[in-house]
Amino acid sequence: MRSLWCVLVVLLAGCQSAPSILPPVVVRPGDIVNLHSGQVLSPDELVAHLVPAPRVIVGERHDNPDHHALQLWLLRSMAAKRSQGSLLLEMLNPDQQARVDGVKRSAGTGRLPDDLPGLLAWQSGWDWSLYGPLVGYALKQPYPLLAANLDRQEVRGIYAKVPSVPGVSANARAVVDALSRQIRESHCGLLPDSQVPAMLAVQQQRDRRMAERLLAAPAPAVLLAGAFHARKDLGVPLHMADLAPGREAVVLLLAEQGSQVGASSADFVWYTPAQPEQDYCARLKQ
Repeated sequence: MRSLWCVLVVLLAGCQSAPSILPPVVVRPGDIVNLHSGQVLSPDELVAHLVPAPRVIVGERHDNPDHHALQLWLLRSMAAKRSQGSLLLEMLNPDQQARVDGVKRSAGTGRLPDDLPGLLAWQSGWDWSLYGPLVGYALKQPYPLLAANLDRQEVRGIYAKVPSVPGVSANARAVVDALSRQIRESHCGLLPDSQVPAMLAVQQQRDRRMAERLLAAPAPAVLLAGAFHARKDLGVPLHMADLAPGREAVVLLLAEQGSQVGASSADFVWYTPAQPEQDYCARLKQ
């Protein structure tokens, strides 16, 4: 598995030494698990499972280079087995769509412009060194590259007047409590309780937008988003269930070794080496 792992990760970065092999009861970096059967799959077997699905959601850790390398490999591998209908990105807002379409028309399959991030109005919060190779690949493909997020103006409107989210699945008490807890943790316990409802509303409205866009996108469609957006028990799939019962998505989570991922969260998980821990909270509390 180590040689295969190096081949995949070299798409974005040179291969580094893999951690020592752990006992068989613990998943290893590179393991792909079917969470319904417990079967460990090869990358090609995973692709065979994903290819027939009209909608696939891939959840990432945004700052993990391995996850971006695997996403690019997956897109290429799936395209070799089927005609892709569309690719949707959490990292693109609706007000960028015209720019994306313009670059696609002018670039075709040829050389992309040198100032691609500027032409796309790429947001600095998404590390271009990580997303650039995948976006560049997608811009050269015949299928559309689609925005799946909210515009900043929409986010400001949600903060100003917190809307409700219609539907049963997304409003379940367990979902609301889990998302609220995650919001508090991600803000290092520094977020006043009074701001949690607005932050929760933004999270859920983003999930709702991604679900709407995925359901409307040309199929077969792939959505790339953060892991919490992708989760079947907390994110976009719940909103799809409220909007269009029966039109489900297959969920693949890319997770670092040591993460706990169960069948309630995803259909498949691909484990990658754990990245060095960064104490973001220490910086915020300084």
